Amino acid sequence: MSDVQRVAKKIDGKAFAENMRRRIAVQVEKIKSSHGITPGLAVILVGEDPASQVYVRNKGKQTAECGMTSLEFKMPATATEEEVLAKVEKLNNDSDVHGILVQLPLPDQINEAHVINAISPDKDVDGFHVINTGRLATGQKAMVPCTPAGCVVLIKDVLGNDLSGLKAVVIGRSNIVGKPVAQLLLNENCTVTQAHSRTKNLPDECRAADILVAAVGRPNMIEGDWVKPGACVIDVGINRIAAPERGEGKMRLVGDVDYESACQVAGSITPVPGGVGPMTIAMLLAATVTACCRIEGLVEP
Repeated sequence: MSDVQRVAKKIDGKAFAENMRRRIAVQVEKIKSSHGITPGLAVILVGEDPASQVYVRNKGKQTAECGMTSLEFKMPATATEEEVLAKVEKLNNDSDVHGILVQLPLPDQINEAHVINAISPDKDVDGFHVINTGRLATGQKAMVPCTPAGCVVLIKDVLGNDLSGLKAVVIGRSNIVGKPVAQLLLNENCTVTQAHSRTKNLPDECRAADILVAAVGRPNMIEGDWVKPGACVIDVGINRIAAPERGEGKMRLVGDVDYESACQVAGSITPVPGGVGPMTIAMLLAATVTACCRIEGLVEP
């Protein structure tokens, strides 16, 4: 590196998400005024997981702020799979509900795959239904997982709408982030490598990437010297680590990328927190509007 150190552009996901929510609110108002239809999002929360409760509350608040109908259904941790499936089926048949989301994780007695695949694919705003994953993999119109969709939106905001020919490396192979973000980038005509914790010569793979997406769940795993100079780095990781400098027992959030070293090499990078995280709910709201338009036969925004 030269004597003049590079300082990467910080990709402000929080600001981007705020602007996106304002645009969604305008779209919702047009749908309501032109067609008399209000997009509706229903969220099912099973149990008392504190993080899930906060997340669901934020989803409901932001849904309402955009002018959509927000429905919350809280079920006890002792709820049976049959009870949850019955609730899903009722919402499938409710014409005022355009999006259905079941907050994960679910209690042990409930099979998550059974519940996810019971949601109508057209109302599956999380994009986890096997039909939507199949549609995405085959290049068809699908409901797409929100976090991967947010990653691609941020990448295109930095690099432009045409990503053709760029080398993308995705570290992580989960069904929720790694696999779908790789598929989305492939659909954008990137040359995609799906890497993971067992990939041989992983640092060398990363150094070849114009676009590096880290979604492996290991704090600060990707070091600055793994990053190609000028690369766009998207850090999906959210890891809690000890922060003794803040006091005994205190924790702080870090990503999968060592931000301090990577930002001296990368061209652009998402911070943690404040990068990909805020985009997830914004993309959920956008997905609800999309589902509404498809179900009601309206032109998609």
